[in-house]
Amino acid sequence: MTIHDIQEEIVDEFSMFDDWMQRYEYIIELGKSLPLIEEQFKTDDNIIKGCQSKVWVHAEEKQGKIWFTADSDAILTKGIIAILIRAFSGQESKAILEANTDFIDEIGLKEHLSPTRANGLVSMIKQIKMYALAFEAKQQ
Repeated sequence: MTIHDIQEEIVDEFSMFDDWMQRYEYIIELGKSLPLIEEQFKTDDNIIKGCQSKVWVHAEEKQGKIWFTADSDAILTKGIIAILIRAFSGQESKAILEANTDFIDEIGLKEHLSPTRANGLVSMIKQIKMYALAFEAKQQ
């Protein structure tokens, strides 16, 4: 599936919920299925700067695609990074760099987060794109 297809799937899933309490519960559930980062990668280098909670993201390239793992010490944040990893993991770096993140606005996530969590979300997206940029540069 392309990044866009996955994002559309996420938007469809969120549209099934009537209110934000149900959406928050769903985000927390998504966090439970997050591909967890190995302990050895829970380092300061992998911490997302700008997040209120601790969020670690690790990326590896396998057969031309980038695979992400992550963890957070906060359950809601864990769900947020799970959504991003679902959208971007297993994709080529070029596709990640070219992808937009409008689906975040479509599900209304940013407007329903506290300002510090919304900043953290932006930082998570930036970090995922930075990993993609680094892997793209290696291929040149």
